Amino acid sequence: MRRCASFHRFGVRFCLSLCLSAGICGATLAVVLASAQPLSAQAEPAPSVLSGTQSSPTVASQQPKSGEYVLSRDRYEKAVAYSRASYTMYFAAVGLNVLALIVFLRLGMAAKYRDWAESVSDKRWVQALVFVPMLVLTVDVVELPLRVYGHILSLRYEMSVESWGSWFLDWAKEQLLMVGFALILALILSAVMHRSPRRWWLYFWFAALPVVLFVVFISPWFIDPLFNRFEPLQATNPELVAAIENLTKHAGVPIPPDRMFLMRASEKTNEVNAYVTGLGASKRVVVWDTTIQKATTSETLFIVGHELGHYVLGHVWKGFLFAAALMLIGFYALFRALHWILGRWGGEWRIYGPEDWASFAVLLLLVEIGMFLVSPVANGFSRMQEHAADVYGLEVTHGIIPDSSEVAAQSFQVLGEVDLADPNPPEFITFWLYSHPPLAERLVFAHTYDPWSKGEPPKYVK
Repeated sequence: MRRCASFHRFGVRFCLSLCLSAGICGATLAVVLASAQPLSAQAEPAPSVLSGTQSSPTVASQQPKSGEYVLSRDRYEKAVAYSRASYTMYFAAVGLNVLALIVFLRLGMAAKYRDWAESVSDKRWVQALVFVPMLVLTVDVVELPLRVYGHILSLRYEMSVESWGSWFLDWAKEQLLMVGFALILALILSAVMHRSPRRWWLYFWFAALPVVLFVVFISPWFIDPLFNRFEPLQATNPELVAAIENLTKHAGVPIPPDRMFLMRASEKTNEVNAYVTGLGASKRVVVWDTTIQKATTSETLFIVGHELGHYVLGHVWKGFLFAAALMLIGFYALFRALHWILGRWGGEWRIYGPEDWASFAVLLLLVEIGMFLVSPVANGFSRMQEHAADVYGLEVTHGIIPDSSEVAAQSFQVLGEVDLADPNPPEFITFWLYSHPPLAERLVFAHTYDPWSKGEPPKYVK
């Protein structure tokens, strides 16, 4: 039910990061997996996924009232502090990365990295093996202090239980994966630039799409297990699998038990979650063990119903097509902006053209800015898909779970309490950063959605 900084799914962040590292418009790829985002109480602005409510919740110590998002005073204060720190870190990270890249270029470091790479060999692929890792790691090391502080916050607010040794190991794995895929994309980009200086943006678009699809396809098998342990849900929770099968049969779209998995999230986090991921043969529904521990069976079933909505409604493919369109626009914008910047400052930075390895640092700068500017578009698309999944979850559980609307509303309450959902996010933050509708809005909708009593047909589950 949520998106991506507790690193719940490396796949989403990784797709963005590898494209960033290769100098393409990574922000547009956020929507590739918008549908594969977990059913969250929060959106992800920075070090942790945080979302919340547009209307102010009740601050109370008594049992929550139906249809209201209610927090105890202690949880309310923690949610406010944690979310505000997260928002601040997001904007600080963007500003830091942009500033660092500008300084990096003005000091001529990109040109120095290129000179070192060219001194090693005349072969372009060998130069890439030197230049690309240096550039990628330089950017990530600059960002590392904020990443570290993000983990400090998650430990302080008891969202994370991951040790520092495990956290740094995950960070190191991330760097190796990013460098590897960045090398592949950088070599492709270099080749198409050499082949067609005026049409490389189009050829690279054609080449990047299968790479992105490949990463999404293999992520459940090869990338996600590098960061978390997965087990067949049938082996750990056969009763839940039986309930899910009953749910999917009710929807008329059965999902086999071998496509349902449990993630041992409790080894690293206290947050609750579930998500759908993968494409084709790798497509699956994943439930965190923390969700099963902290939510009732009925609440867990609604959460899974939401994720089945992503599965059944084809959100991964729809998200990919939407992203592909944005990528095409983004790549052309990169082409025009790169030529303009090199014409204006290329001589000062000792960058001799788009095919110069040093120009990749300019691409990274443009990508950082592009990711920031396109966030409202990608997140707006994601919010529409998340709302559709909420509707599907309510419809598919109707008649299966007693008082399903109340159960759905309570599941959002549990998500908000456990994950410290922001009690009252500013409208601008919701617009710019939230990949999911505000929590209170979702809770009220869940409690009031009832087409059956009005004689109206359900939207998805007939």
